[in-house]
Amino acid sequence: MYHQAMQESFPCELISWERSYMLAKTLAGAILASGYRPDIVIAIGRGGYVPARVVCDFLLHDMLTSIKIEHWGVAAEKKPEASVVFPLSADVAGARLLVVDDVTDTGGTLTAADDYLAGFDPAEIRTAVLQHKTCSAFVPDYYAETIAEWRWIIYPWAVYEDLCGFMLRVLRSGPRSRAEIRAELYDRFSLPVGEEDLSAMAADLARRGMVERRDGMYGLPGTG
Repeated sequence: MYHQAMQESFPCELISWERSYMLAKTLAGAILASGYRPDIVIAIGRGGYVPARVVCDFLLHDMLTSIKIEHWGVAAEKKPEASVVFPLSADVAGARLLVVDDVTDTGGTLTAADDYLAGFDPAEIRTAVLQHKTCSAFVPDYYAETIAEWRWIIYPWAVYEDLCGFMLRVLRSGPRSRAEIRAELYDRFSLPVGEEDLSAMAADLARRGMVERRDGMYGLPGTG
């Protein structure tokens, strides 16, 4: 299925730590206002780890566990389907569950989570995200904010990883200088990246053998 993230360029939005915290606080408030009192909160790894912990803080709730579902890689690289990688380790039979993630995009992650957890015979499953994209096929029970105009959301706990991924996307078109990489990150993905950050990204990717530097240019291995 075609998705906006398959395009050569699309807008991204960087979310600050402060805003993420306030979104989680708003989300917790909505859950409290609904009267729902979960027995166990389940974070969806990896994006839901931080939001779930903050939500638990405002709920004064300490029963937090997690499952890891893979659907999106770094830099908006979509995998064929969502799948559970690290399964549930707690007994949730008869329990009221609250499943927390950062954002809905296609809705595949929460759909997979809902289907998977239903097999453990909980009393109820409700879902919550910081931001809900209206294009999502799955509508969570709770969300702090809606996003009507699609864009890729980058949360503060994944900034560096995503920026490295977007740098690799730029280099698919061929070798680039640092200045050209910075310009394309901004022009294609609305991502402002400082020279110091770009240098660190390039060095880390080079150490991992994912980028090669030659004559002041950076490229993917074997493309130089």
